[in-house]
Amino acid sequence: MFADQPIATPRVDPRSLRGRLVGVATLFATPLRPSHYLELINPLWTTHSLRARVEAVCDETRDARTLTLRPGRGWRPHRAGQFVRLGVSVGGVRHTRTYSISSSPDRGDGCITVTVKTVAGGRVSPFLVGELRPGSYLSISTPAGDFVLPDARPVRPLFLTAGSGITPVMSMLRTYRLRGTMPDVVHVHYAPLPHDVIFKDELQDMAAQEPRYRLRSVYTRELGRSHFDREQLESLCPDWRERDVWACGPQALLDAVERHWDAAGLGERLHIERFQAPRAALSSDATGGTVSFAGSGRRVEADGRTPLLRVAEDAGLNPAHGCRMGICHSCDVSLLKGRVRDLRTGALVEAEGQKVQICVCAAAGSVELAL
Repeated sequence: MFADQPIATPRVDPRSLRGRLVGVATLFATPLRPSHYLELINPLWTTHSLRARVEAVCDETRDARTLTLRPGRGWRPHRAGQFVRLGVSVGGVRHTRTYSISSSPDRGDGCITVTVKTVAGGRVSPFLVGELRPGSYLSISTPAGDFVLPDARPVRPLFLTAGSGITPVMSMLRTYRLRGTMPDVVHVHYAPLPHDVIFKDELQDMAAQEPRYRLRSVYTRELGRSHFDREQLESLCPDWRERDVWACGPQALLDAVERHWDAAGLGERLHIERFQAPRAALSSDATGGTVSFAGSGRRVEADGRTPLLRVAEDAGLNPAHGCRMGICHSCDVSLLKGRVRDLRTGALVEAEGQKVQICVCAAAGSVELAL
């Protein structure tokens, strides 16, 4: 992930065990660096890439698990609400996915946690939730993201979360609690049923112990209605117009919340964290075609709605990628022939040689990619 960045040889005490190992490794380090040899002894010592060891796993619900990770050299503390990209090999193929950090940056043991919910049909989340064991190593990025609380001014937050969208907000709540600075918080959390609530016991304990934290749990399957509507909001948080809002969850929830705050003229108070890129409504006649991957010689059929990144992975390729949301541009590939459709806007891209983000573009007829 960081192979293109300049690598500084770490300063070490030559009298230490690690220092002696560096000295020996340097003798054999051409063309590799000592860091590559240290990786064989302890992956957390490497400086050419950032790794994390799985210290513990804890099941939160039937389909969600918290991973306690110890990052290695090169890690920097996160801000509550930020995310990391994790890299893992599944079935011999390396995959990268983005997950919010659910622990507070004030945690005192040098570890962080990420909480993963299984995605139906996914490749990585079922492995992380069902198969990953303590002692395993993952690649990890440094923290990123601006879904964070302001440092300079006090706020009265309204948190709107659903499903695994609670994870970045949990980092914020844990930070408030550790620092003893819990503000006036209203937290509306949606889940199908009580046993589906991630961190349920901790949230209920927080609500009992922190008088300024008010938890409003909404169980959609019991109510038989959608995540969000205006009448419900007025009932659960009558002063919503006076609060800053942080919302994270499924796209349907976030779209409804965004429409509501924009209609009220309060869009500047809304902060949204999406786990998937928003998609435009496509016409029923949006068709795909044959996708040719010039670098491998493979040709596959694709529909007009599946991202080309997933098409490539299904064809046995392993393209570079990062966020899978059209943000980081790690997956940019040159379009050689044909045209693709940007699933976020519905716009067609057909200029030969143009870079396209294959994580958010689909085939729009036959297409050839420099991949």
